[in-house]
Amino acid sequence: EAARLHLREKFLRARVAVSGANFMVAETGTLVVFESEGNGRMCLTLPETLISVVGIEKTVPTWRDLEVFLQTLPRSSTAERMNPYTSMWTGTTDGDGPRAFHLVLLDNGRTEVLADATGRQALRCIRCSACLNVCPVYERAGGHAYGSVYPGPIGAILSPQLRGIQSEIDASLPYASTLCGACYEVCPVAIDIPEVLLHLREGVAAQGGKGHRMEKAAITAAGWVLNRPGALAAGEKLLTATRALHPKSPPGAGAWTGGRELPELPARSFRDWWRRNRR
Repeated sequence: EAARLHLREKFLRARVAVSGANFMVAETGTLVVFESEGNGRMCLTLPETLISVVGIEKTVPTWRDLEVFLQTLPRSSTAERMNPYTSMWTGTTDGDGPRAFHLVLLDNGRTEVLADATGRQALRCIRCSACLNVCPVYERAGGHAYGSVYPGPIGAILSPQLRGIQSEIDASLPYASTLCGACYEVCPVAIDIPEVLLHLREGVAAQGGKGHRMEKAAITAAGWVLNRPGALAAGEKLLTATRALHPKSPPGAGAWTGGRELPELPARSFRDWWRRNRR
């Protein structure tokens, strides 16, 4: 009640309001806002001037296309059959709502995302938050850990594409996932988030860095050994013969072994067992 008494006066006296929009209908130039409380509708209708800043990916061609999302968004977001407050406006109307309306179409990296054949599917997001509800990483890390207005699985693929993967936080976001695929299963617009995460990880690895250089060297060495059966067999014999000397935590692996135990090497390799029992 105290907030209502204090904020209601602010709403009534404000002359300019800034909003976003959930969708824009190209057929008529109509903007649409979904909300649950009604404060957004006050912002849209009371001030003299309304400025709406909307990402270009929010455009749908026709009202028939909008009809699909009018049903999809509330069901996927809050499990409601209908959205409590759905506000629509097309320009201005004399004697009703703002006297002046300005629309700012926001690109801010979106056309670059659209050019990426794999990453572009992130632009289909309708911001329903279904992926956040099932993500085990988001559940434990919380929204602020993502360093962006877009948290959770969708934030892990959208923010790095809009801002680039040069910064430490954006380069780390594609790794904030277990790749369990739960987000893909619940996504109402079928964004394959695990696929985009792997795609972005490839980009992060390609730009280098200490950790990725070590990983690349390890993979190269493993590839050389695995392509040479004789070298692999000799390595297995050497590891088996020195098994009592192996440390519990190898140098440089402290972060990994801090929460895990390395598996113990068997007394003899599978090759030896096969030779003795199956030859």
